Amino acid sequence: MIYWDHNAAAPVRPEVGALLARAFTQGGFGNASSVHGGGREARGRLDAARAKVARLLGCEPKEVCFTASGSEADALALVGAYAARPGKERRRVVASTVEHPALLGALTWLEREGAQVVRLSPAPDGRVPLEAVLEALTPDTALCSLMWANNETGVLQPVAEVARTCRQRGILFHTDAVQAAGKVPLTLREVDADLLSLSAHKFGGPQGVGVLVVRKGVDVRALTPGHQEGGRRGGTQNVPYAEALALALELAATEQSATATRVGALRDGFEQQVLTRLTGVTVNGAGAPRVPNTSNLRFDGVEGEALLMALDLEGICVSSGAACASGTLSPSHVLRAMGLSPAQARGSLRFSLGTSTTDAEVARVVEALCTHVPRVRALEAEASVG
Repeated sequence: MIYWDHNAAAPVRPEVGALLARAFTQGGFGNASSVHGGGREARGRLDAARAKVARLLGCEPKEVCFTASGSEADALALVGAYAARPGKERRRVVASTVEHPALLGALTWLEREGAQVVRLSPAPDGRVPLEAVLEALTPDTALCSLMWANNETGVLQPVAEVARTCRQRGILFHTDAVQAAGKVPLTLREVDADLLSLSAHKFGGPQGVGVLVVRKGVDVRALTPGHQEGGRRGGTQNVPYAEALALALELAATEQSATATRVGALRDGFEQQVLTRLTGVTVNGAGAPRVPNTSNLRFDGVEGEALLMALDLEGICVSSGAACASGTLSPSHVLRAMGLSPAQARGSLRFSLGTSTTDAEVARVVEALCTHVPRVRALEAEASVG
């Protein structure tokens, strides 16, 4: 199998799998809130994991809040921070139309609660114009959220500049950094965010654990009441998964530069070969800065789902958009926001490479596309005539 869907879920790193195996088979199952020896041992492991994440991200340990996913981190950031905002007269929330579905859902919830939500559209290359964001940051703005890297196109947004301006204007800034971790340098020195979301399974950790960084002085109201995580998230902490996230993040950060160079060269070579050998192919997001592993290709005259299934039969795993939206018939909201028609959006596939990707895989995927794209086009043309 050729697995080119790392943006949906990256394989668990062997070191992380070994850590989890030890955690689940060699004891260490105490509740981190218990006062007995087993609980204190679990608390020590949790504190160590929190400190490691803080060191890697450039923040303080008490600013790290473990969650069950990146989606939960996004919701806690927006809903929690808006509910706890000190200046209740500030009701404006600024975000983009190309955010992750979890964040878009949080925006809809805020709107029902009386927030004035401003959704900014990207340019055709998928990047939200910096000038448009800065213009939208009016004095009544409470919160601005802009994803670091898009999950479908890999396009990088101007988060550093927006964070800097928000800081100057007293506006809270959140960035969904789920797709940036392990692909670009990621610390709060690069982007001075008040709130930052991560998800372990995007960089070699297990599914079911994430992080929300909440900087000192920022309050969030818990979505699940409880005393854990500094009162920001109730529920017994998953100590092994917190440790696994910390280890995966450490490994990803250590390898980031070398991986970006190698995988970026593979991605660029893949796109060049496809564009050279096939007609009617466009790179969605071309011209904008992108993370090095992601290629979103539009195939004219092709139904993306049919091409995806043809590739799947050859053992090639790719995606037609966000994994969270799979199974829906609606075209990608990201590609539609970039100006693509419904047919063009449905004719697009996402190829997200990873640390295990090889030159041989690139050659196989290119050959498969050169075989199946003309066939699917011919079938689509025949069906339209009929």
